[in-house]
Amino acid sequence: MFTKKDVDADDLRKAESEAVASVIDKSMVITGEIFFQGKTKIDGAITGNVSGEHLIVSSSGKITGDVKVTSFSCFGTLRGNVEAGIVIARKDCAIHGKIVAGSLTVEPGAVLDGEIKAALNKGTSTPLTSLPEATVLPAKKE
Repeated sequence: MFTKKDVDADDLRKAESEAVASVIDKSMVITGEIFFQGKTKIDGAITGNVSGEHLIVSSSGKITGDVKVTSFSCFGTLRGNVEAGIVIARKDCAIHGKIVAGSLTVEPGAVLDGEIKAALNKGTSTPLTSLPEATVLPAKKE
């Protein structure tokens, strides 16, 4: 039988191997809600909510609104809440808002500003800091 971790890994492999179906170019500015299927990459600016399957926000990409997707890989900036099965906060990204994720990966250099919850089981959420693998380091004295 598959464990949740195995299912998350399978979903991540599927998301990474899938070809990008849609691209919002960096010269584009969109205001309004976006719904998509497959994999979408945002290089431009979106003001509005985004819903779909696999979303990549590049380093030039900016979203002001809520994101609800299967997988979310952020290299750019999000000002809003995100709900996804898999969230990857890449180096130099900035997410300002509530994050609810089944699986959360944060690379060194990523900025997260808001409430963070990682689901242990479907339907339940627990703050990330209560998970055994989370480590909180003391502030550096200057």
